[in-house]
Amino acid sequence: MNYDFDKLIDRNGTNSYKWDFVRRDGKIIPWDETDSSIHDRPVLPLWVADMDFLCAQPIIDAVNEIAKTGIYGYSVPPPSYYDAVVGWMHRRHNWIIKKNTICIAPGVVPALHLIVSAYTNPGDRVLIQTPVYYPFYDIAEQTGTQVTFNPLCYTNNQYQMNFDDLSQKCADPSVKLAILCSPHNPVGRVWSREELKTFGRICIDNNVLVVSDEIHGDLILGENKFVPYATLGPEYEDLSIICTSPSKTFNLAGLQASNIIIHNSKLRKKFQSALRSVGIFTLNSFGIASVEAACNYGEEWLDQLVSYLNDNLRFLINFFHERLPEVSVTKTEGSYLVWVDFRGLGLDKEALEKIIMDDARVYLNQGYIFGSEGEGFERINIACPRSILTEALERIETSVKAYLKQNPNT
Repeated sequence: MNYDFDKLIDRNGTNSYKWDFVRRDGKIIPWDETDSSIHDRPVLPLWVADMDFLCAQPIIDAVNEIAKTGIYGYSVPPPSYYDAVVGWMHRRHNWIIKKNTICIAPGVVPALHLIVSAYTNPGDRVLIQTPVYYPFYDIAEQTGTQVTFNPLCYTNNQYQMNFDDLSQKCADPSVKLAILCSPHNPVGRVWSREELKTFGRICIDNNVLVVSDEIHGDLILGENKFVPYATLGPEYEDLSIICTSPSKTFNLAGLQASNIIIHNSKLRKKFQSALRSVGIFTLNSFGIASVEAACNYGEEWLDQLVSYLNDNLRFLINFFHERLPEVSVTKTEGSYLVWVDFRGLGLDKEALEKIIMDDARVYLNQGYIFGSEGEGFERINIACPRSILTEALERIETSVKAYLKQNPNT
């Protein structure tokens, strides 16, 4: 069937994190600034990784079937759930996994917290590649570990790994674990096989466990190819934990289901023990149904989605190139989160935030929350109808030009 990604969906009053709440000083606060029934010029939220599109119809149908039963007791994933996940990985990524390597968890971020707790001790160090998804910082803080930074290198609107620095950092025996963001959030890189092998070789040689967050692995743009880390070879597979979920692919985050794939049986048993230690034994019935339906019947929707995202990305790139050339768009190879460089405007972070949030009334993720390397950047969520993206960009253009006119010496 054909899906209409231009359709506007009113999400106000649905307890939507993206539309009904704002994040301030680490707190989530209810607000009404996006509500068009209250404000003549409501805030347009293009921040949190949440799409403004209806789910694939087979997923809606599967969830509705569960809802119609009227009984929402404990559920356990059936064998067909694991068959669906195995089939998806094989068809989409040429990755052959065994059903017994799949561990279920209520989301990738909770799983990452448990993983770091299970495989490190307080005072150990966890390596991350900045600027990076900001919950990674929270994980270290909450687990009592220390962070080792391996900053990415930014040249010609694209990021690269700094392997010399990585080698030096991994040689520290206190570095026990490295979180690989693949594809990388927020910088949009889809790492090549060669890059991943070099990264992995350094970690293997230093006995550093690789935890690969591959939650955006289905959302690959252009001609880029996603390489699951575990497909690099037996050595890489054996010293790694792969975090996957259809939550970003199919916008199912609210149903809280993820699949953590661990080939090494000793590592897998340790993670399963960590799950039991906090009382996690299964998934909710809606999460189970949605994952199985997505993996079995969601490809038609996903292919149309990716085509739409490619068009939105081209639109955004052309918009800035033609109408705000001081702003450059980082080469985006994967995900619907685009990393945009506003440093050419010569503004500090407070002025940039005021222009975008207060004047333009567009809610983006400020780059500095992903690490100091992100200051002057903004992360823009393009998984929305074109009309919303257009209005948001036009508001930003108007507000930036007005500010620069009033402050010509900026």
